[in-house]
Amino acid sequence: MPRLPKALRSVRVRLLVIALLPMLVLLPILLGGTVLRWSEKVDSLLLNKVTGDLTIADQYLGRLIETSGERVDAIARSLELRNALQDGNADAFLAKKRASLGLNFLRIERKSDWPVVQSALSGKWQSGIDVFDARTLRALSPDMSTQAEIPLVPTRGAVPTDRTIETRGMVIHSAAPLTLPDGTRAALAGGMLLNRNLDFIDTINALVYRAESLPEGSRGTATLFLDDVRISTNVRLFENVRALGTRVSAEVRAQVLGEGQTWLDRAFVVNDWYISAYEPILDSFGTPVGMLYVGFLETPFSAAKRNSIITLGFAFAFIALASVPVFLRWAGHIFRPLEGMTRTIDRVESGDLSARNALVGADGEIAQVARHFDALLDRLEQRDHELRQWGETLEQKVAGRTHELQEANRQLEQTTERLILSEKLAAVGEITASVAHEINNPVAVIQGNLDLARRNLGEAAAQADEEFRLIDDQVYRIGVIVSKLLQFARPEDYSGTDQSVDPTEVVRDCLVLTQHQIEASGIRGTVETNSRSFARISRTELQQVVVNLILNAVHAMPDGGALRVITADDGPDVVVTVEDTGSGIDPDTLARIFDPFFTTKQAQGTGLGLSISRQIVSRAGGQITASSTPGEGSRFEVRLRTEENAAPRDPDSMSRN
Repeated sequence: MPRLPKALRSVRVRLLVIALLPMLVLLPILLGGTVLRWSEKVDSLLLNKVTGDLTIADQYLGRLIETSGERVDAIARSLELRNALQDGNADAFLAKKRASLGLNFLRIERKSDWPVVQSALSGKWQSGIDVFDARTLRALSPDMSTQAEIPLVPTRGAVPTDRTIETRGMVIHSAAPLTLPDGTRAALAGGMLLNRNLDFIDTINALVYRAESLPEGSRGTATLFLDDVRISTNVRLFENVRALGTRVSAEVRAQVLGEGQTWLDRAFVVNDWYISAYEPILDSFGTPVGMLYVGFLETPFSAAKRNSIITLGFAFAFIALASVPVFLRWAGHIFRPLEGMTRTIDRVESGDLSARNALVGADGEIAQVARHFDALLDRLEQRDHELRQWGETLEQKVAGRTHELQEANRQLEQTTERLILSEKLAAVGEITASVAHEINNPVAVIQGNLDLARRNLGEAAAQADEEFRLIDDQVYRIGVIVSKLLQFARPEDYSGTDQSVDPTEVVRDCLVLTQHQIEASGIRGTVETNSRSFARISRTELQQVVVNLILNAVHAMPDGGALRVITADDGPDVVVTVEDTGSGIDPDTLARIFDPFFTTKQAQGTGLGLSISRQIVSRAGGQITASSTPGEGSRFEVRLRTEENAAPRDPDSMSRN
């Protein structure tokens, strides 16, 4: 085995390597891996968010298409249209209805090649997306043809084309069966042109990206494409100029329109990078004819990641600059005496038997070895003097003394090696404990400032709750690593706690929160607290569910009534019940109340309250059910799992109002 260079065999070099290796090599590798994992997690969360945004936009478009078909079907089945047909005033009636419904055309058709109209002629209404060419649009209405025309704007990365203008129109095409007075079967067809329909796209954008749903500096966008051309968008070319006529990149077009797949990734949109989601739009023939897009600006998130990495780098550099001199000083206390002993040995080996270490005022194991070594040198010098006196006449005695000296020297070397190893291990222990404590200081500062940020932000902290949770996870991970390092010197234990909530307290808090609405509607509210168990759910989530159910009950009793909120134990579950004496819910509506965006309150609601409540309860392992009798009232039950180790409450503390 080749020997190491002399410089690398030095005690000084080896101690410095032992002292600096954890700080300058291992810790940067650990921090780099942590930052990489964190960056990948942030990118994954951004894609999850844009996926949810696309789902909301898709549901809105689907609901708009379905609503258009329902309205056209309602007109086709109306008595007013039947009377207008008999009186010969059908055109005027349809023109009036077209204007009131915001449609671009509404007319009676007896035959057509469109699947939507063919379905209506066969007796079933249908609604979908269709693309009309310029000739069809002019035949329906000259205004539609003019509105559909969009000049194409040269766009970087788009598929090359010779076209200069888009004349086709994307239409929500609906048709319903209609029987004419002479018994002939026909179809009532109507449609709304989506080209330049800015109200439609702005509504999607406002629904998906509400105020403060994105960090400062970012912005959400939505776009409707006909083929790869933006025909309705809130993406801006300039401050007040929308990017109508610009085109999507060739890569996105190939995946979404060519392969019929959804695109979820960062994409270059007109003039900047966005976290984007595209999905194909199929016409009534089942052919991809366009795309629906939502996305938000990537720059603030990239800047936040970059700033975090820079901050972490500066923090590491500061810690290294502060700690490395301390490590070097500690190592110096070890290698300087050893180097002195090495020099003394070299002098003795060169014949200077008077050489001594002569450590004054030094303590510790190495100082003891040095003094012991000096004593051995004294004895060696004495033996040498005696040997010189006896000379050749005492050859046998000299041989015996020489053997004794060699044995002592061997023991000295063994002792020295053991002491060096002992000091190395002691240095490793001290360095490890120091590194752990040095890391604990910035971790404590991070955690403290994070808690301070939560307190200062108040309710606004909920907007960044996921980001705060991620920081908490990473701080906890650093704590685990530090605890493992501290086990080298003084191990410690860490533990966490599960979350449980008292449903009775939550119900009472919810009644306080909604007391104004209850009293303003003239409702008698009562609460029956029969539960003694704790539920396994977040307090804020249960509060959100109960408040939503109470407010729904209040809206169902505009002229007053009775409201009962009950908490009770039912075997292994705890049940929270909300009852009202309102107008009740008919069976058809009851089957859809938990669907997203389904509402009977028109402009007063979004249709998301009960859907979100069911998701919260399901995520906690429970279930929410509803029953109702029209004209008598409704009853909602929230069933949750109990906390097995929860201490029972004092029965005397419960009350019935």
